[in-house]
Formats: sequence, C-alpha cells, structure tokens
Amino acid sequence: MAFNDFFAGEIATELLKQLLSISRKSCLCKSSADNLITSIEELLPIINEIKYSGVELSAIRQSQLDRFSETLRGGLELARKVLASGRWNVYKNLQLARKMERLEKQVSRFVSGPMQAHLLADVHHMRFETMERFDRLEGRLEQRLNSMKIGAGGWVEEAVKRMEVEEEAGLGIFNGVGLDLGKSKVKKMIIGRDDLNVVGICGIGGSGKTTLANEICRDNQVRSYFNNRILFLTVSQSPDLQQLRARIWGFLTGNEAMGYTNNLFVPQGKLQCEWGSGPRTLVVLDDVWSLSALEQLIFRIPTYKTLVVSRFKFPTPVVNEVYNVELLREDESLSLFCHSAFGQEWIPPTANETLVKQIVHECKGLPLALKVIGASLRDQPEMYWASAKKRLLRGEPICESHENKLLERMAISVEYLNKKVKECFLDLGSFPEDKKIPLDVLINMWVEIHDIDEEEAFAILVELSDKNLLTLVKDPRVGDAYSSYYEICVTQHDVLRDLALHLSNQGDVNERKRLLMPRRDTELPREWERNTDRPFNAQIVSVHTGEMREMDWFRMEFPKAEVLILNFSSNEYFLPPFIYDMPKLRALIVINYGTNEAIFENFSVFTNLANLRSLWLEKTWVPQLTNPTVHMKNLRKLSMVLCKVNNSFNPSVIDLPLIFPRLSELIIDHCHDLIKLPSSICEVNSLQSLSITNCHRLCELPADLGMLKKLQILRLYACPELKMLPPRIGELIGLKYLDISQCFNLRCLPGEIFRLASLEKIDMRECSQIVSLPPQTALSNMKSLRRVICDDEVSWQWRYLEKTNPNLYVQVAEKCYSLDWLDG
Repeated sequence: MAFNDFFAGEIATELLKQLLSISRKSCLCKSSADNLITSIEELLPIINEIKYSGVELSAIRQSQLDRFSETLRGGLELARKVLASGRWNVYKNLQLARKMERLEKQVSRFVSGPMQAHLLADVHHMRFETMERFDRLEGRLEQRLNSMKIGAGGWVEEAVKRMEVEEEAGLGIFNGVGLDLGKSKVKKMIIGRDDLNVVGICGIGGSGKTTLANEICRDNQVRSYFNNRILFLTVSQSPDLQQLRARIWGFLTGNEAMGYTNNLFVPQGKLQCEWGSGPRTLVVLDDVWSLSALEQLIFRIPTYKTLVVSRFKFPTPVVNEVYNVELLREDESLSLFCHSAFGQEWIPPTANETLVKQIVHECKGLPLALKVIGASLRDQPEMYWASAKKRLLRGEPICESHENKLLERMAISVEYLNKKVKECFLDLGSFPEDKKIPLDVLINMWVEIHDIDEEEAFAILVELSDKNLLTLVKDPRVGDAYSSYYEICVTQHDVLRDLALHLSNQGDVNERKRLLMPRRDTELPREWERNTDRPFNAQIVSVHTGEMREMDWFRMEFPKAEVLILNFSSNEYFLPPFIYDMPKLRALIVINYGTNEAIFENFSVFTNLANLRSLWLEKTWVPQLTNPTVHMKNLRKLSMVLCKVNNSFNPSVIDLPLIFPRLSELIIDHCHDLIKLPSSICEVNSLQSLSITNCHRLCELPADLGMLKKLQILRLYACPELKMLPPRIGELIGLKYLDISQCFNLRCLPGEIFRLASLEKIDMRECSQIVSLPPQTALSNMKSLRRVICDDEVSWQWRYLEKTNPNLYVQVAEKCYSLDWLDG
C-alpha cells in the first residue's frame, strides 16, 4: 500500500471534521460544506477499501489518487481559513465562500467523472482476488487488460486526460473565451459540408485545440446531427494503431466490444467503400503527431466524418479542410488571465492595472500561457508580479509551475523533431521578439553552421511551419526555383521564442552553444561580464542593444563563434572589438531597427574577417570599400538592404575583384541612393547571382555586364528609372533567370536577348512600356525557355513561341500590390 493511500484517507477524515464545524458556524459556506460532507462521506469507504486491500496501485492510478490527495489537502487548509476568519470580515468571507464552491465542484467531478474512485476500488479488488484464486487465468486476464489500452498510456490515461479537459470546461477555465468563432467554423465544416469527410483543428501547443474539440462534441446541434454517435480518441505520439482501428471499427459497426477484444475482423489497409445511407458518425482523433498514423485511422465511408486535432498541418488530400485556431484578442486575453489570476473576468481595484496588462501582453493571446501564468501569480504580492514581468521579458520562467505546465508542455513539439530540425528551431531565439526575420538571413545562417544546402534549409523551414513552430509570411513566389528569399519573412509567437531561449540558456554561460540577449538592453548582460575571464564557446552570438560606443563593450573571446548577429536601434554604432577574437566567424548579420541608416565606427574590424562567407547589412551606411582596408577573400554572399551604398561604390577607389575574389551572390535591395553600378562589378568572375531590386534611382547598368560568364540569376525587380538593358546582356551564356518585373520605364527587350541559350525563366510583369518583342524568328532560338510571366498585352506574342517550343508555359500575371516590407 502506498503512503498516499493512507494519507488521502487521513486528510479526508480530518477535512470531514472541519466541514462539520463550518456547517454549524459559517452561513456563507454552509451550502458548500454540506455538499462536500455528502461527497466525502460517500468517498471515505472507497478510499479505505483501497487503503486496506494490501495491493500496490499502478502508477497511473496512484497518480490520480495523488492529485486528489492534493485537492483534499488544499481543501483542509481552506476549511481552517474559513473557521479562523472573523465574522465581520465580509470581503474575506465572500472570497473564501467562492473558493469553497470551487472545491465542491472539483470533489464532485472527481466522484462522478470517468476516473471515479469506484472504478479504482473495483478494478483493484478484482485484480487481488484474481491473483489469489484464479492463477490459471493470469495469462488471459493480462491479455484482456492489454487489449484495453489505447494510445501511449491506455484507456485509463485517456479517461484521465478527458476528465482534466472536462474539468477545465466545467470550472470555466477557458470560460468560453475565444471559442465562439472557432466553434462556428468547425461546426460548419462538420455538419454544413457534405463534401468534407476529414476536417481538422490545427494550432500551436496551448492554443485550445482540444478544448475546442470537446466543445464541438458537447454541442447540442452536433450531437443531434450525429444522433450522439460521437467517439473521442486520443492518439498521442506512440499510438497502438491496431487497437485504435479496432475501437473505431467497432464503433462504426455497432459492435463496440469487438474494439477491445479482437482485431481479426478489422479491415486491413486504407478502407474506402460505399455503404449507401448508414448512420451519421463522428470520430474525433485528438493529439495526432504523424501523417502515417493518421492515414491508418481514417475510414473513408459515406456519412462517417473524422475530426483531426493536431499541432501539425497535414496535406489537403488527407485532411480536406482545416481550421487554424486563432489566438485571443486583447480583451479576450485579459478576461481569461483575470479569471485565472483573480477568479473574475476583470481587474480588481486592488491590483496594479498597468502591471497586469503588461504581463497579459507578454502572453500574446495564447490561452495556455494566460491560464498558467495567471494561476502562478494568484494571491502573490505586487513585488512578485513585478519580478515575474521582468523574467518574462528575459524569456525566463517565472516559477516552477510556469516552467513545468507551460514551457515543458510546449517543449513536447520540439523534442519530437529530429536533431537538425530542432537545432534550427533553437536558432530562432537569436532574433528579436515581434520582428520579422528575413528568410534569406535564416537560410544563410543554417547553410553555414549546419552543413546543409539551401534546398534542405528551405525544407526545414517548411517543416517548422507545418508543425506551427513558426509562421511563414505568405508570398506567391515562395518555393519557386528562382524565388528571392530576402523579400520573404518568417515570424514566431513569443511563447515559442521564449521556449527556444529557455532551452538554449541552460547550463554554464561559457559553454552554451548559443549566447543570446533575449531583449534589447542599454548594455551587455552582467552575466557575460562576470565570466570574461574564460572564453565563450558559443557557436552563435546574438546582441540586441541601442547605441553602442567604444566604452560600452568589454573584452570577450569567442574561439568557436561562427555566427554573429548584431541587432540595434541607433544612428551611430561602434562595432564590437571582440570581432577580432572570432577567428571562425562565417556569417555576420547587422540589422538596425532605428528610423535612419546607422553610421559605423570601428569598421577596421572587417580586416580580420578572412573566413567570413556571408554578410548581411540592413539600414546602415556602407563604408567606402577601399582596397587596403577590406579584403574578404572567402566572402560568398553580400546583402545590403535599406542601406546607403553609393559612396561605397566609388569606381575611382574600389576594386571589387580584389576585395571579393570569391563573391558568388550580391544583393542590393531598397537602396535608394544607388544610381549606377561600378563597372568593376563586371570583373567579379565568380558572381552567379546579381539582385538589384527596389532601387528607385538606378538608371544605368554597366555596359560590360556580359563579362559575367558564370551569372545564372539577374534580378532587376522594381527599378522604375531603368530605361534599357545593356546590349551585351546577350553574352550572359550561363543566365537561367531574368527578372525585370515592375521596371515601368523599360522600353524594350534588347535584340540580343535571343542569344541567352540557357535562359529558363523570364519575369516581365508590369513592364507597361514593353509592347513588342524582338522578331519571333530570333526568339525561337531560346530552346531552354520554360516559363514566361508577363502582362496580358504582350502574352500573345510569347504564346506564338509555344507552337515551336511545347515545353514553354506563358503565364499572365495578376496585379499584386504589397507593402508588407514596411512592417518591420
């Protein structure tokens, strides 16, 4: 017999005595006390039966009794407070009365729920008698019990989970907040669309997916539509698929007992058949983690519908339509938080309203975060709340309950990933909260430190998006073979970012793989300064500050650092001297979130970046690149976004081939002072991709552009002052992709374009001045051309080529206007 068996009985006995006293003395709590007396009097004999049976409880049943012991212990403390409270303290007595009512509901639900103590005692007693009197039936009994297990932990575990969800709904923990919209949309998919057999509820962990699914199952209209034929199953990460299939098949055929005993009669493989008009049936598959498991649990039979609840997005052929759970609005968030923190749906007069709203803001509308953090702060003093706010801002758990109930639960999604994808997820904590992360920055970083190519990096990004661990900002060009990543961004919910920080910031600061500043600060963390006597072995270093001067930095050694991310907001910025002590630095990302381009000081640190392969500069003045100052012999990719660049390209002092002898990709985007490219760029023989986009003053390209024999991609997107392409463009024998879209003043395509024998795709949408093409006989020589995107006015001229080139597809572009890039 476990100690807690005895302890639960002792607590219940003592609580009963206290409740009898309350019933005689306290008017406000009398009703609750009487109801509790009735429940506990019914419960005591059952607890005593378990207590004296002499057989050890199983772990899951012991856990259930442990939780109930904690409830009783809390009730005993509450009863003592009620008895100690003065009769004239009306406000306190009202609070205690409400708590007594909640305790009454909790005890009542335990008694009447699917995991009631009667079930524990009966099964417990049955096992004991069977072992004593019917040893010969042991093998059969074990087989019987094993057949009753479903999912990862058996039918008891499913019942426990269902009871916990129902308890939340019964106690009003979510209180209907934010459910109405989702409930309406899911109901429409289930009972309003006969063409949908499999529908889904999808969202990040803690967003209320299971709560919504349970609300659907309890809805009177849904229950009436399916005539109460609704089966709710928890699948989990390691499901017993045969048993789950048997449960479903037994439910469908009306032989539910078969679902627990015999798998022989369950059809194998993917079942799809026509039964005509059978009874309407709804099966809810909760907590689905893999596509392979889901496919085995779907029976495509008319009148039978499946509702899939998962953190992941599954392909449309499998799940026909999905409702993505929306996060709560500000007013809904405040209501739910107050319900957990104060037991009411508004901020009480005694609370610090500003502090409460700041903490609610940090939860970013995630129901589980609001519930857990609110409950963790309940009845705590204001100083504790202030400390909690600071810890949340640093991405740290505010208490053990917050860490266990929120972060550890969210971490389940991450632990399920393979090692490389998990590492990529953790890298996302390197970027500031509430900011869009350029896709190009992520992919460059992952390519450099995880030894993968761009295609694999993009696949990892899509996987994280499908698992709701980040949000890929939609763009029609995403995923195209020649799409530009620097215009596409990803975002991440703050709680997921906090999880990445929490997992990355464990262990000795000098030994962490990622050394990260979670929030912008005026100075570097003191923890870093206290440990400068030893080298920091981080692979990724991320700094987030305001203006930094020389005296604001201190000496730090980074012998293993391969990525440095400098996030700041200022007009002037002194580059960190510790760059000198980063001999392995491969990727440098500098992003200014201020309003004006920042001027660099200490640019001499760039002379020590011999191993640098990728450089991203955003909203800065690019210093003049003079030959003796900078020599980046291994730089492969240079990106300048929203920068001042014109002085840095002074043709009289710059020799690009000498400075960047291995440069393969150059990106210049939204650099409005760029008027002409230096001619020396044509001598960078290693260049394979050149992107000059959204540069509204660019009016001239070098005449010798044709010298770039290795160039495969040329993007000149949205350069309205550009009026002509250089004639020698026809000499770009390796060019595969040409983008001149939104070059409104470009008057014509050069006649030499037909010489681009390797060209596979051309995008010339919104080039309104181009009304005619070179002669058709010349264009017919472009045998490699596979896709043309253009306006309707010139599409007919391109379509003429389709007759001689059957592999060519001419796409008429739809006009699309986006200002998403303005939203940093």
